Amino acid sequence: MAELPAVPLTLEGAYVLHQMFRVRRAAWRALDESTREHVAEEAALVLHGMEQQRSPNGHPNQSAVYSEIGHKSDLLVLHFRDSLEQVHCAELALARLEVFDYLEPVHSYLSIVELGLYDSTIKTYGQLCEQAIEAHSPEWNAGVAEVIARQSTAMEPRLYPEIPAAKYLCFYPMDRKRGEGKNWYQLPLAERQRMMHEHGLIGRRYADSVRQIITGSIGFDDWEWGVDLFADEPMVFKKLIYEMRFDEVSAVYALFGAFYVGLRVSATGLGRLLSGEL
Repeated sequence: MAELPAVPLTLEGAYVLHQMFRVRRAAWRALDESTREHVAEEAALVLHGMEQQRSPNGHPNQSAVYSEIGHKSDLLVLHFRDSLEQVHCAELALARLEVFDYLEPVHSYLSIVELGLYDSTIKTYGQLCEQAIEAHSPEWNAGVAEVIARQSTAMEPRLYPEIPAAKYLCFYPMDRKRGEGKNWYQLPLAERQRMMHEHGLIGRRYADSVRQIITGSIGFDDWEWGVDLFADEPMVFKKLIYEMRFDEVSAVYALFGAFYVGLRVSATGLGRLLSGEL
């Protein structure tokens, strides 16, 4: 196993953009009631269409609005799209709205839905080695491409998911340590596979109460992965993440960024949200 390529295979799907805004409440309150209604209605109409949107190939290309809890932002808009260009189009569509004059961007996070294939990687690399196929040769690359294509077809609903309709969202970015003391990227592939398998068993125990979508952000943003948790009961976020802290891969190799927790709000409720109501 030490002679196999170190990089595990991954599947990629929808691009994801998190946009966090602070409401310029003084400017919003300074508007007369008629103007506030007009601005909110325009935004609600556009966002409602984005909530229901699908791509020509049937993938959900949706957006969702969340009322953020805490001081980090007031509003989080979440976009899932088939391409990076479509994500940027969604971003620009919001920027064209009059309501954007009353929103201050405070943070964003760009990533892509990612499914890690540690188990399939070891199986595939092992089979290719048994056939005496040299790593990264045309024959090797063809074998890997065949596995990726087959798995991508099987996993399409997970690669291009609908945004769950759950009441609460918890989003956070994370890294794997790569310092002098502990370096995830210097571990043998089989050792990383073992730890990720054990890590995944914890998440499966919570499958009935929380939906988890992992996105890769290496080369796209400041952290390596983003994690979105969707649930109707927010306490499950604490329970799941706390239990995972005791797991070897998290306890030894994980670094976590800021956490954002929000409450799902329909586009039609945006006007009330801007005025400080749910």
